Amino acid sequence: MLAPPETPASGLVVTPSRRERRRLVTACVAALVVLAPLAYLWQASLLPGTYSVTEMGIGDDGRGGGHEGHAGPAATGGRSVDSLTEPSPEPADVRVELVAREEPFRLASGEEVEGYTLNGTSPGPEIRAELGQLVEVRLVNESVPAGVTLHWHGLDVPNAADGVAGVTQDAVPVGGSFTYRFRADQAGTFWYHSHQVSHVQVLRGLLGALVVTPPGGVGATDALALVHLYGGTRTVNGRSGETRVTAAPGERVRVRVVNTDNGPMSAWVPGKPFRVLAVDGTDVHEPGEVRDEAVVVTGGARVDLEVVAPARIDLGGASVVVGEQAPPAAPRPASALDLLTYGAPAPLGFDPAAATRSFDYVIGRSPGFLDGYPGMWWTINGHMYPDVPMYMVAEGDVVRMRLENRSGEGHPMHLHGHHAVVLSRDGVPATGSPWWVDSLEVGDGETYEIAFVADNPGVWTDHCHNLPHAVEGLVAHLMYEGVTTPYRIGGPNTPE
Repeated sequence: MLAPPETPASGLVVTPSRRERRRLVTACVAALVVLAPLAYLWQASLLPGTYSVTEMGIGDDGRGGGHEGHAGPAATGGRSVDSLTEPSPEPADVRVELVAREEPFRLASGEEVEGYTLNGTSPGPEIRAELGQLVEVRLVNESVPAGVTLHWHGLDVPNAADGVAGVTQDAVPVGGSFTYRFRADQAGTFWYHSHQVSHVQVLRGLLGALVVTPPGGVGATDALALVHLYGGTRTVNGRSGETRVTAAPGERVRVRVVNTDNGPMSAWVPGKPFRVLAVDGTDVHEPGEVRDEAVVVTGGARVDLEVVAPARIDLGGASVVVGEQAPPAAPRPASALDLLTYGAPAPLGFDPAAATRSFDYVIGRSPGFLDGYPGMWWTINGHMYPDVPMYMVAEGDVVRMRLENRSGEGHPMHLHGHHAVVLSRDGVPATGSPWWVDSLEVGDGETYEIAFVADNPGVWTDHCHNLPHAVEGLVAHLMYEGVTTPYRIGGPNTPE
């Protein structure tokens, strides 16, 4: 609106000149030109109070047939995630109850932490099962105000047991409980953590280790090294400084290193050779001896290392000492082991060249609004959340996915419910042992091609496991045709 004519003390009316009026109109139009698109973008970014992940984003069928949204048969019919459960009615072989609380606690090394516990401790109890056993875990929320779930990171459980709030279940409220049942059908090193407000609850202690061994155990000394930062202090199994493993001189020891933090860390063995027996719960084929190299373990990932006592495994601020008179700590080696070439080739069990679905997952960053908040946000294939891909597959599909990072930072990418094999990095084919992953560090400027078989129906999260990045929009989903979910994000459910 134009300002009224000014009336000075003399009583004379001073009318703006035509030039002044033109300038004022031009300024108003310019302001509208700038503000109107911003207002539209702000309004368009607002998320509804609750929504289903099956009805958001950009559908991608992997055959060049992308479409907007998912409302319709794919979202309203077929099998519910609730039906995708462990089929056996038999009593469980391993039964555990985990009680979640918000409370201060002391680490094994004595430091006091304000956070969350499972059965009064953090990390929570180590769960061990033998290959093929049926596992049942009852989660009880005694006092975590925001609710809680448990996700079995790296173990390809049935979708109903995946533990993602708003996708496969509702968050368990204070006073509530939820029972997870799954078959331990992969021998390896895994872990569990909350997938409700995960960037807070995992950081503050709602996590623990899950180990599946061959029947009868591994036949050697087997030690866990679950690494977590509490208030900036790096710990192993809840202990800062050195964690000791008893072993006789010359004894071979398997050390299961679990990185529960948001960023990559390095593990190295000063002055001694070692082997990488497994990555992300999958054995390496013919692992060779490694000397004077570090192993990079991305956020969420695991490596099983074999050392001969006495030995030290340095973990960048904490260490595992195996046996007596281990070598002293030493700086990280300058070079890192390349898992693209480590070990010997072996059959994959499927042909990636016969892929029936092919997807791009291109990570970028862009200014804009996310749910009304301005900032620099992560993008997937050029779009900000919630306009992110829904990758559509059918059971039995062979899937190839190209992960490209143009964002300026590295990202530990984690696909739920599946293990994928790395085919190439920056166009260089893998030549070593099949490198199976569920958590893959994709550095800035890197491009990976991976492949997997769609053999676990459901609606699966595919996100960055630097959990604050997931909060900032770096999350998509893999959805099987004919599968839907009754759960909604929003309200009590905040998975990231």
